[in-house]
Amino acid sequence: MYPFNIQTMEKYKVADLLKSTEYGKEVSIKGWVRTKRGNKNVAFVALNDGSVIHNIQAVVDLAKISEDELKHVTTGACIAITGTLTKSQGQGQSVEIQTTKLEVLGAADETFPLQKKAHTLEFLREIAHLRPRTNTFGAILRIRHHMSFAIHKFFNDRGFYYLHAPIVTGTDAEGAGEMFRVTTLDMDKPPRNPDGSIDYKQDFFGRQTNLTVSGQLESELAATALGLVYTFGPTFRAENSNTPRHLAEFWMIEPEMAFYEINDNMDLAESMLKYLVQYALENCSDDIAFLNNRAIEEDKTKKEHERSKSTLLERLNNVKNEPFKRITYTEAMEVLKLGKKFEFRPEWGKDLQKEHENFLVDHFKVPVIVTDYPKDIKAFYMKQNEDGKTVRAMDVLFPYVGEMIGGSQREENYDKLQARIKEMNIHEQSLWWYLETRKYGTCPHSGFGLGFERLILFITGMTNVRDIIPFPRTPKNAEF
Repeated sequence: MYPFNIQTMEKYKVADLLKSTEYGKEVSIKGWVRTKRGNKNVAFVALNDGSVIHNIQAVVDLAKISEDELKHVTTGACIAITGTLTKSQGQGQSVEIQTTKLEVLGAADETFPLQKKAHTLEFLREIAHLRPRTNTFGAILRIRHHMSFAIHKFFNDRGFYYLHAPIVTGTDAEGAGEMFRVTTLDMDKPPRNPDGSIDYKQDFFGRQTNLTVSGQLESELAATALGLVYTFGPTFRAENSNTPRHLAEFWMIEPEMAFYEINDNMDLAESMLKYLVQYALENCSDDIAFLNNRAIEEDKTKKEHERSKSTLLERLNNVKNEPFKRITYTEAMEVLKLGKKFEFRPEWGKDLQKEHENFLVDHFKVPVIVTDYPKDIKAFYMKQNEDGKTVRAMDVLFPYVGEMIGGSQREENYDKLQARIKEMNIHEQSLWWYLETRKYGTCPHSGFGLGFERLILFITGMTNVRDIIPFPRTPKNAEF
């Protein structure tokens, strides 16, 4: 094996080398073998280190390396290459490395499952520990990173403060009751009250606690002191759902803004989504181009009626360039009357189904913001309108994804909020601190929640939420 002194050698990334024009310079690179091909005189090794979707080609003169050494340079192996950066003679890449030194850092045996062939997404979910090495999942993970950074940048540049809301909570912001319990009690022999119920006073926190479904309520508290805040963290739902849209563990972005009313809330949501899409187009162009072409090729295998009506790039540019359509829930019901083949008939007073959301977006050809929902299908904290029937809610609907954002102006009136809590049979004592903020310097305020995985679904054009998070948590699945 050639000597390889990693202490004295400048380190490079594939992304940097592919953009370099320093031909003749000695460089070193480490990464994983994607493919190897060649003849009895020369081998061409495609190397990727995760910094970019493209590989760099290393040209290996077989007169300088034995066949026994080369046999360990197989798909999946981790290797280190030193050589001279040269202008590529072939098509598809601008530069290549004329190899002078090669070392196998980690061999991959013949059972390595990611060979050069097509793999189904279902199969890749079964090997989630290896799927980041594929082009598709490498692209998705890089996009997740850039979108996470863009979210923080968007809020930071606009004077928001990042709040760390608790993950362990004693309240249910949504009132759904589908939460994961947090306990240190012995489940085989839990302490009991005289009536037979579990005595949570003996638990770690002295009360029943759960993993949070939302950081909203805590964010509202901070907004009354800091003005503009946001959270960005994991949230959890113990919902036994195996649909392509649901996860048990997912990430939420939840801004809360003092002195924002419903129109301010909509303006912020729209500007944020446009900003994020533009950021993705500018900073993830190679990955998006790959995913766009992947979707086009996949569409060719589908029946005509199953194919996408637009490409990923067309959808992204449409969001970036076109103003969103704003309508009330009541107006949406009138538009839905134009549809004739709904599985669930739209009816005033009932929540919109995904097929209704898709119809509205298709009808207007742009994202749609629906406002003023019936209060009986929305959460207790939403501000009630003067009609007594609706609340100042807003849902942002996107093509293919459906609801991207859900938000509202919050009810700042103590009496109305308290009455709504009682009306919905929510335990008032568990929200005493939330109610109390309406007694001490209350103010108009608004906020919304953006599901991060929904955003990534849209940006990547993927169709199953399990494929845009590194290690999905779903019913009966916590393997990795």
